[in-house]
Amino acid sequence: MAEYTFREVIAQAMSEEMRKDESIFLMGEEVAEYNGAYKASKGMLDEFGPKRVIDTPIAELGFTGIAVGAAMNGNRPIVEYMTFNFSLVGIDQIINNAAKIRQMSGGQWNCPIVFRGPTASAGQLGATHSQAFENWFANVPGLKVVVPSNPYDAKGLLKTAIQDNDPIIFMESEQMYGDKMEIPEEEYYLPIGKADIKREGTDVTLVSFGKIMKLAIQAAEDMAKEGISVEVIDLRTVRPLDFDTILTSVKKTNRLVILEEAWPFASISSEITYMVQQKAFDYLDAPIKRITTPDAPAPYSAALFAEWFPKLEKVKEEIKNAMYVK
Repeated sequence: MAEYTFREVIAQAMSEEMRKDESIFLMGEEVAEYNGAYKASKGMLDEFGPKRVIDTPIAELGFTGIAVGAAMNGNRPIVEYMTFNFSLVGIDQIINNAAKIRQMSGGQWNCPIVFRGPTASAGQLGATHSQAFENWFANVPGLKVVVPSNPYDAKGLLKTAIQDNDPIIFMESEQMYGDKMEIPEEEYYLPIGKADIKREGTDVTLVSFGKIMKLAIQAAEDMAKEGISVEVIDLRTVRPLDFDTILTSVKKTNRLVILEEAWPFASISSEITYMVQQKAFDYLDAPIKRITTPDAPAPYSAALFAEWFPKLEKVKEEIKNAMYVK
């Protein structure tokens, strides 16, 4: 195995699938000549040409609609947003066309399309460029929402997403594109809708997803030094959400902590909390704890942003609270 960065495996996954199927193409702002805003399509224009790696104007509503129409007519577009904050310009096409066309057409049309790009914060980018959209899109029937936390998962999940016949929201992070990991040389796919236990434990279950998984794993490692065994679950997909893996873990550990980089109201952690209390309430030995961002837009100030973003110490504090340990 060789080491590759997150941005490199994104390009690998798209290229491998495009070599197999000429109906697959990539479109978005700066994906061709510039090799992508984050260099996640490096070399693809040279290999596939301008008809399959397409630079678009700064017009998300327009190229999102073009991609949806192309998908309905037998193609498999991959749409890159420079950030999912800009997907709001084209969200009508995603929500009212891509997500609904199979049901509204009585199954006559599918919409096999992948919308991908970075979500959530990436330092001092200001309130309008720092929003987490996982729960926004996960609320919509007809969409699947994938949020990998590392290069290995990203490649396997993206390849599966490209082959899926439903519209997929595939969320990355500016702060993960440089992450490196050993990647198998042989081809592989990972299932959508299946969580992954990143670290086994017996005392408390810690659930998270996306780039903030690094914080979850670090917290578990620190807690182990204090004699607390934390089982860490990486959701990988938030729609469909793998409740079975969470429930199985909670029935073993009897405690649950959820870490999410999102506003607390109507979040992924809210849904998990509800489902666990519905289906595993009698197994809980402590109230469910969660760590989110404050219920406020991301500040630009470095000092304020540091207070706004979830902290390692807060995660460890909530794990101890779930254990009734001071």
